[in-house]
Amino acid sequence: MTSPSASSTPPTLPVLDGDDAWSTVWSACLRLVARRRSATAAQAGHGRNVDGRPSPALAWSPDTGWSLSGPFPTTVVERFALYKPLLDIDPQAGSWTIAHLGQSLDGYIATGCGDSVYVTGPENLAHLHRLRALCDAVIVGAGTVAADDPRLTTRLVPGSHPTRVVLDPALRAPDRARLFHDDLAPTLWLCDALHAAAARARVGAERTLGVPGLLRPDGSIDLRAALRALADRSLPVVLVEGGGVTVTRFAVQGCLDRLHLATAPVLIGQGRPGLRLPGANKMRDCIRPACNSVRMGADVLWDLDLGAIAVED
Repeated sequence: MTSPSASSTPPTLPVLDGDDAWSTVWSACLRLVARRRSATAAQAGHGRNVDGRPSPALAWSPDTGWSLSGPFPTTVVERFALYKPLLDIDPQAGSWTIAHLGQSLDGYIATGCGDSVYVTGPENLAHLHRLRALCDAVIVGAGTVAADDPRLTTRLVPGSHPTRVVLDPALRAPDRARLFHDDLAPTLWLCDALHAAAARARVGAERTLGVPGLLRPDGSIDLRAALRALADRSLPVVLVEGGGVTVTRFAVQGCLDRLHLATAPVLIGQGRPGLRLPGANKMRDCIRPACNSVRMGADVLWDLDLGAIAVED
């Protein structure tokens, strides 16, 4: 966790309501992220302090990290708590990964035909765009690119776009996908080094990241190698956005620090599943991560602290 230089007691903030209060806090969050990215990109020495405070809305403690300073509405306090873990990250500490899934009550992220527009409501969609704005990179798998042709931008909220990463060791994604050509944000086709030359020929060298050993001999993906390659590109804070197979792989390999699981009041019946972990025979052996829940319109978002939990041996 980075520790800003000491500052004087913050001035008292007036009580702000609704959108004005959140706008003040969100602007401070974005300034913190911009400083983190700048420090990471410059590789500005181990343990470098992030100097100063981004605004009177936030205060720093070496024990608890960033917190709200002054009176704010309950809705703003709850929303800030969702994003605080991303603000407290030490840019020199290596990769930090969060995933998001929006699913039905019966655990599906799309219908059997792949239609996922939209499982969750507009409040959760805006939340997802905020996560993108706070992360350095957003990862999706080849199946999500083929099914949804996503843009992966922050168009619904203030904030800069993350680098878009297609995790696709053997180049299954269609190179006609718009994120390879729209120039809205930096984009990387993350593949095994054995396929890097083919990727460069299809989308260009600037959009290709070949990783030696990304594909293991058994055909599985070494996600820690993928995260190390992104961190080497000054992209240590990663959002895994989908689909269910990709998020499950990160969870199984112990590569998720946090999971935001949004549940919508809809029953799909048969469809494409969300998170699917290896089963346990007894309830006492099931994973029970520390968690909080927040209402987002009609949806409920579960904020799960996975920490060092790993399912894979």
